Amino acid sequence: MATTAAGNSAWYKAKVKAVTSGDCVVVVSVAANAKSGVLPEKSITLSSLIAPRLARRGGVDEAFAWESREFLRKLCIGKEITFRIDYTVPSINREFGTVFLGDKNVAMLVVSQGWAKVREQGQQKGEVSPFLAELLRLEEQAKQEGLGRWSKVPGAAEASIRNLPPSALGDASNFDAMGLLAKSKGVPMEALVEQVRDGSTLRIYLLPEFQFVQVFVAGIQSPQMGRRAAPETVVEPEVTVDSTNGDVPAEPRAPLTSAQRLAVSASAAETSADPFGPDAKFFTEMRVLNRDVRIVLEGVDKFSNLIGSVYYPDGESAKDLALELVENGFAKYVEWSANMMEEDAKRKLKSAELEAKKSRLRIWTNYVPPVSNSKAIHDQNFTGKVVEVVSGDCVIVADDSIPYGSPQAERRVNLSSIRCPKMGNPRRDEKPAPYAREAKEFLRTRLIGHQVNVQMEYSRKVGPVDAAGAPLGAGDRVMDFGSVFLLSSGKADNDQAPSAAAPASQQTGLNVGELVIGRGFGTVIRHRDFEERSNFYDALLAAESRAISGRKGIHSAKDPPVMHITDLTTASAKKAKDFMPFLHRSRRVPAVVEYVLSGHRFKLLIPKETCSIAFAFSGVRCPGREEPYSDEAIALMRRRIMQRDVEIEVETVDRTGTFLGSLWESKTNGAVALLEAGLAKLQTSFGSDRIPDLRVLEQAEQSAKSKKLKIWENFVEGEVVPSGANVETKQQEVLKVTVTEVLGGGKFYVQTVGDQKIASIQNQLASLNLKEAPVIGAFNPKKGDIVLCYFRADTSWYRAMVVNTPRGPVESSKDVFEVFYLDYGNQEEVPYSQLRPLDPSVSLAPGLAQLCSLAYIKIPNLEEDFGQEAAEYLSELTLSSGKEFRAMVEERDTTGGKVKGQGTGPVIAVTLVAVDAEISVNAAMLQEGLARMEKRNRWDRSARKQALDNLEMFQGEARTSRRGIWQYGDIQSDDEDTAPPRKPAGGRR
Repeated sequence: MATTAAGNSAWYKAKVKAVTSGDCVVVVSVAANAKSGVLPEKSITLSSLIAPRLARRGGVDEAFAWESREFLRKLCIGKEITFRIDYTVPSINREFGTVFLGDKNVAMLVVSQGWAKVREQGQQKGEVSPFLAELLRLEEQAKQEGLGRWSKVPGAAEASIRNLPPSALGDASNFDAMGLLAKSKGVPMEALVEQVRDGSTLRIYLLPEFQFVQVFVAGIQSPQMGRRAAPETVVEPEVTVDSTNGDVPAEPRAPLTSAQRLAVSASAAETSADPFGPDAKFFTEMRVLNRDVRIVLEGVDKFSNLIGSVYYPDGESAKDLALELVENGFAKYVEWSANMMEEDAKRKLKSAELEAKKSRLRIWTNYVPPVSNSKAIHDQNFTGKVVEVVSGDCVIVADDSIPYGSPQAERRVNLSSIRCPKMGNPRRDEKPAPYAREAKEFLRTRLIGHQVNVQMEYSRKVGPVDAAGAPLGAGDRVMDFGSVFLLSSGKADNDQAPSAAAPASQQTGLNVGELVIGRGFGTVIRHRDFEERSNFYDALLAAESRAISGRKGIHSAKDPPVMHITDLTTASAKKAKDFMPFLHRSRRVPAVVEYVLSGHRFKLLIPKETCSIAFAFSGVRCPGREEPYSDEAIALMRRRIMQRDVEIEVETVDRTGTFLGSLWESKTNGAVALLEAGLAKLQTSFGSDRIPDLRVLEQAEQSAKSKKLKIWENFVEGEVVPSGANVETKQQEVLKVTVTEVLGGGKFYVQTVGDQKIASIQNQLASLNLKEAPVIGAFNPKKGDIVLCYFRADTSWYRAMVVNTPRGPVESSKDVFEVFYLDYGNQEEVPYSQLRPLDPSVSLAPGLAQLCSLAYIKIPNLEEDFGQEAAEYLSELTLSSGKEFRAMVEERDTTGGKVKGQGTGPVIAVTLVAVDAEISVNAAMLQEGLARMEKRNRWDRSARKQALDNLEMFQGEARTSRRGIWQYGDIQSDDEDTAPPRKPAGGRR
């Protein structure tokens, strides 16, 4: 037998990966610069030792074989050792060496405990350990003491031989997988891993019965190692590494024994292994091979394969092999076997896989995430007060950092990652889903009027068909999602987990979403991979588990209480009057404000009577919908009483079926805030004796008058009231405006100076970055659509309404569209390339340009004589000067609200006066002969008569001087609505 002596072989460092018997270890490289993946390995048999042999398939252990292997395994497994090769025997494919664990010779430790015998010499010269003499001495000492295999106890040798069950000998025909599962499901079992087939498949001994079973790790699947091949086709790989690194020597792997060759052949691949298959197998081997583990059986598949969770020791703690594989990109989450596990374990695996995908770890290197319709929102946290609960998963919060009159003051927040029953749509006769009312009421009682912190997390595009990645079309909208935290009052909540899942630095109170889910009023959304989700997703899932186990809300078998609400807001006035006696039975009736219709008019729910009514303050009126300060009045009342518990006292019902009376919130009359803010007026014609808090309301109104707030900004103290007039004197409405566009016929557009909506929309448009041209076919503006349009004159984007479109579909970026700029009033033709869909961040508020005309005068249209001159002169006075004007509203004409399809509401007839001018623009147009006065009527009100008298002198001056339309003398009868065609020279003198 040929022998190769190692001579002065170098010493190397390695880590023990496996212990195959009492005298043989498998080691791998521990080079500091070794890359992750499969490292070089070597099998080393301890020089000059012979340990008892373990049974192979169908065989029987030698005496003390298991104890011998166990001694060496527990001594060395997973530890770093130093070794050298003493000699090799190529004919049996073995390398023999000396191994040191620290400063201890491992062979000496084995022999001293009696677990191996010493071979005094090999069959060839040099086949001995350099420490042979010491080994012989230790062996003799162990024999004398009766240690290990030298035990002197009668029957000890026979007792050490394992009584292996058939499964341990490779006979699986008698193995009862279902019986084992029934007996041990969910119970941790001690086991020893004998073989790793692939990263997620282990062959183990269940201790102490030594039942040999194969276990698939639950919830995951690692890359496969390929199909089996016949032994004669196996080619043994060579390992070459640099010995200067203090690693495994740079020489061919030693030939294997026949048993090892069979093991190699069993794992050789007929087809190549999956990518990262060997890496996953090696990862698992380094953690569990030949190690004590705990197995928790989870289930059995249809082929009677055991499915279980595997936990291995790591210092003082235990680690989950499945979780480690997934976190490191060596396995993927598998739903069918994960369903056998606890919900918490499933969540951890799913989250770990998502993070591995995001990091493109190993098997996910080339992973392409699916297109998502959600996008993360960053740095948009704010604090505010909840003013409305829309449903169990949607609230409206008034941002504290924005004034309440601003359009952006109220922000709609959908609670992240949860879904509650829908409230339905009464207009479409859709009834609320079960527990929808209860979910909304739960939030209302908890949140309305309370301060909250909001952490915005993501936005999601939704449309008629909520398809991920669908282009944003005209029917799509964007919803913002976030987590809402109710500032803690120091009182614990039964539906909140004792310890939240997020870091303490992020905890700002009670998580509202967690409260809703914990009460069983909603479910947690199972997001797709790479779809944004709540930062507190685990806490929501935990709350859902508690609700399910407690059978709360929608998880219970009970039906929700049925509530039938009679809606008197849509009923006839007669039915409302018939209901009056029920509200008069008690002086004050509890109610809930369901909606703020205007500053002084509301929709109320009367829980005791299970009805909804329209209710208005008696004797108090706010500006109408199209009038100044209307929106501010609504915003104020939304903050003060929206969805609050209030008390009402009803006096009567008006002819429309609206109940009139007084309303108190927290014992404060709700109308006081409106009057103090200058957003409402008292109307004592209702009857002052009917108003309970009249004195308080009068004081509030007087306070606003003295401060000249809002509607009282032009109030003059001590103004004389004409005899016979009402107690309330109507104040003339005066607007501060700038002119933005002049049309023909004396019509023009204005913007209100200081309107917060204008500044807000300008800021929104300025922040847009719209560079890419629209894709032809994907964006097809239609007549009446609101779009964004690029205005070349100042290279900015503006809101516009499409007035006219090309015939047929868009075929070129040069196709021409006619648009009207909503906020300025001008109109132009633009190419398709200058249009974009309306960005969701831009307000959908009505156009800010208000159409006006000059009161009491008629101006020629553009197609009439002097019409062009009149328009040019009006532009010179107003538009070109860039001045600020005072527009005194004389009349609102609802019949002339459209010019070339540019509808913006009623045309306001005004007297327009520049801040530094002596006469009005109306008078200047008459003075230049470019307009004429309207016809007088005998039933004209005194204000109109006075205005016409004041303008008479300016028209007379133009007529006398033959200016403009008067150059040929008097024009036709005042009965004409428009100026006549030009008369030939020599006409009327």
